[in-house]
Amino acid sequence: MTSKTPNNFIVVFKDHATHQQIDEYCDRVNNTGGQVKHRYKDILKGFSAKMELHHLQSLQGDDIIAYVEPDQEVSIQPISPS
Repeated sequence: MTSKTPNNFIVVFKDHATHQQIDEYCDRVNNTGGQVKHRYKDILKGFSAKMELHHLQSLQGDDIIAYVEPDQEVSIQPISPS
């Protein structure tokens, strides 16, 4: 079961992106009315943020970004034995 949180997105960078480049993107989001909520450094390179449409548009087509997707709350339900 999933539920989307409005205007919250996860931005994932390609492997060759440096920490400095990701910091610059985080600063840009924060300085233009968005809010970076979490930085991902171990499993993947990226961040989650509350962003408006203009933030998303500014990220499109950048060659160091792998993808942007809606941030979602995910839960699982136990499987009942048959």
